[in-house]
Amino acid sequence: MGNASEPVSVRLLDREYTVGVEPGERDSLMAAARLLDAKMREIRGGNRMAAADRVAVLAALNLAHELQQLRDDNADRDREVARVLDGMQRRLDGLGA
Repeated sequence: MGNASEPVSVRLLDREYTVGVEPGERDSLMAAARLLDAKMREIRGGNRMAAADRVAVLAALNLAHELQQLRDDNADRDREVARVLDGMQRRLDGLGA
């Protein structure tokens, strides 16, 4: 039997939103909400009249871009590790001949 999600309130640009979260993931959700709120405030800057939906979309795009860069960096590292391991395997195969 699965655990039911529980409602949690988060604040983004001084607006309150209630979202469902799985038990055990509350802290992670709250941290994500703080990150998004900080990014939205950074994008809004001093323009208090900026449309909240536009600020939210720009913040989401900015964070998605950062995530994509991290994924690309990890893929590059994975390829490098595979290349090094392949080279080591070839050397080991050569020693066994």
